[in-house]
Amino acid sequence: MNAFFYYFYNFMRSIFGHIWNVLVAIKDAIFGIFDIRYYMELFNTYRDDLSPLGWVAAIIVHILLLMLLALFVFLVYKGLKVVFRFKVPVVEYEKMKDEVVTLKREIMKANYEKDKILAMKISELGMEVNADLLETPNELFEKGMAEENADTAAETGETMTEEEEVEIVETKERRFPRLSAVDLYYADPEYVQPVYNRTISLEEICINFRNYAASRLGLYYELEVMKQVFASFGAAKMLILQGISGTGKTSLPYAFGQYIQNPSVICSVQPSWRDRTELFGYYNDFTKKYTETDFLKTLYEAHYYEDPRVVILDEMNIARVEYYFAEMLSILELPREEERFVTVVSNTAANDPALMKEGKIWIPNNVWYVGTINNDDSTFAVADKVYDRAIPIDLDDRAEFFEAPDTEPLRLSYKHLEELYGEAKKKYPISEENLILLDKLDKYLIEHFRLTFGNRIMRQLKEFVPCYVACGGTEIDGIDFMFSKKILRKFESLGLGFIRDELDGLVVYLNRQFGGENMKISKAYLARLKRMSAG
Repeated sequence: MNAFFYYFYNFMRSIFGHIWNVLVAIKDAIFGIFDIRYYMELFNTYRDDLSPLGWVAAIIVHILLLMLLALFVFLVYKGLKVVFRFKVPVVEYEKMKDEVVTLKREIMKANYEKDKILAMKISELGMEVNADLLETPNELFEKGMAEENADTAAETGETMTEEEEVEIVETKERRFPRLSAVDLYYADPEYVQPVYNRTISLEEICINFRNYAASRLGLYYELEVMKQVFASFGAAKMLILQGISGTGKTSLPYAFGQYIQNPSVICSVQPSWRDRTELFGYYNDFTKKYTETDFLKTLYEAHYYEDPRVVILDEMNIARVEYYFAEMLSILELPREEERFVTVVSNTAANDPALMKEGKIWIPNNVWYVGTINNDDSTFAVADKVYDRAIPIDLDDRAEFFEAPDTEPLRLSYKHLEELYGEAKKKYPISEENLILLDKLDKYLIEHFRLTFGNRIMRQLKEFVPCYVACGGTEIDGIDFMFSKKILRKFESLGLGFIRDELDGLVVYLNRQFGGENMKISKAYLARLKRMSAG
């Protein structure tokens, strides 16, 4: 055992001896750095041999070293000051937490006393007293802490499980006054359903609407644009009207609302829009009411009538579309229409609007969404996910004036419009010959450009072309339009300088497969792309 103690003694003495040597070396180094006497003796050794230029250099070097040393000391001082400023002792931190809890309790007590006074005044007026006013301060405090814990859980990403039921809240006032007013309006016995025109065809709608816009509103559009718009309504719920300013992008959907006597709703997009609350609104905890937007009211009111309704997202790319409209894009893509619900609030109340179920409303089928886009430096680029789900239409020129016969508005039924689209898809499906050509074109694009039609674009094309034919167009022109807007648009993101030579080959391929007299829109688009690549 004595041998172990001798070993342990020598072992520890060696370790602490080395540590002591390190500390002594550090001490010697620090004192050596600040050994001014040694520096003076060293300088005296060489000063007699210094030339005038050497004296100047020595002075400059010493000044710089002093400045560097002062800066080092200053930085150390500032660092220590910051560390000790924010260092809170554990005991003091716990004391602060207790003070916060005490302050919350005092606030709850003050609110309780205020509510007691309010309850007494209400009782004097002979009105019913809210049960919440009779809660004790401790109960109010516990409720407040529970709400705070719930907010904390929400911030950390904890969500309700599917097994949990939707919370039921009690409110004396209506949380959705505007939506509840819609219920009352349509529940009025004096409300009379309008008489709809159920005989008009798609081609007649295009012609009559164009004449109405010209004769009644002084707005002029090419008939081809009318065909593209109404055919798009049959293939997608969202349209994008893009082009230079002043070509009637906003006026066109607005005029359509006037034509069918169900005015379109204009939602002017703001640069600050970041999320869905800009469209759907939000619940105000202070007023205990939901801040209802025109967009939300439009969706809700559309349940009560058969008219088509158009929502205009004016200058939609002045903010990022995929931020504030992302939820709607996903909902509109759901294959089953009965599943297209949007959650407005996470709970439900007895006096909520009649058509709101568990805080959700159904997205009706008779609403279309038309976004207008100005492509300039003040706007954001629209993401592919938005373009893929919508049908873009270019309005780059103002239509020429023409004499239009005076045309009256009408009441158009959404159900009749859907029947017209359904009949068109059955009567004018894309021919087998053109389907084979499209399949070959798809393979050509994959081989030369690494692009493909994809299932979504093919579905839209097969629905658009029959509707376009029913509007008075031809099958090949409908294919041309969809190919240019849904496929060729993607070429701009490929790097035009690398595919410039391939563009000529695609034009030759289109001429050989579809004929030199066809696919004019696509060829004009390819010519523009080639000019862009040359510039």
